[in-house]
Amino acid sequence: MSDLVLDVENLAVSINTPDGVVNPVKGIDLQVRRGEIVGIMGESGCGKSTTIKAILRLLGANSTVTADRIDLVGQADLTAVSKKQIRAIRGRHIGFVAQNPFGSLNPIYSIERQFYELQKAHRTGVSKRESRAIALEMLAGVGIVAPERVLDGYAHQLSGGMAQRVVIALATTLGPGLLFADEPTTGLDATVQAQILDLISGLVASENRSMVLVTHDLGVIAQYCHKAVVMYAGEVVEAGDVLDVMVDPQHPYTQKLIGSVPKQGEKLRVAR
Repeated sequence: MSDLVLDVENLAVSINTPDGVVNPVKGIDLQVRRGEIVGIMGESGCGKSTTIKAILRLLGANSTVTADRIDLVGQADLTAVSKKQIRAIRGRHIGFVAQNPFGSLNPIYSIERQFYELQKAHRTGVSKRESRAIALEMLAGVGIVAPERVLDGYAHQLSGGMAQRVVIALATTLGPGLLFADEPTTGLDATVQAQILDLISGLVASENRSMVLVTHDLGVIAQYCHKAVVMYAGEVVEAGDVLDVMVDPQHPYTQKLIGSVPKQGEKLRVAR
């Protein structure tokens, strides 16, 4: 279809470890359309984050990724591009918001320099003055009240919520049509979590972008996503419109996963 943004077919990952080869992702299919937020959910260790890192070519050298197709529609088949080409695609056409913002920010570079390095890598001849103006606009756009102070500072001077806003601003600076967000609110309190998710989903909607959101929080999937993909042991066991999956799950694992969420008025069961 013409509105297809990402088409992944039969994605698999194998990782060499001291104890042998493990296969955390096995034959994943994933489609994302324009303006759509697709949520990938499942318990810890089911392969959610590994799947998106495999698509983005961010796994380590001990990993092998195979797929019949990883088609970023209108740009490239990501299975066939070189390391140089994938670096050019990341940032300009695909944005990535990682689980730990402090792991994404360089601790020895000012925030301003990190914006400049990003823009210099993708835009020939960008000046530092122009880069700073763009960075100030992006930081203000993600709700940072004093962008000048943040821009002149360093990652260790930021709170978790502020750092994640900076990472979101960096991820969207070049206007990518597709965002990947890997547990973007881990470690944040409930109020800040809601602010960050509202911010990301608002950016997606306002620019008619698309997003793949990885989370173990079923409430986040239900509130923010259009489609839900359920993973178990490295495989997709169910996928569809979020309302269908949440209200009428077909796979036994999905039923158990949704059933595990505490409900108001339900008597808690205590393990003994």
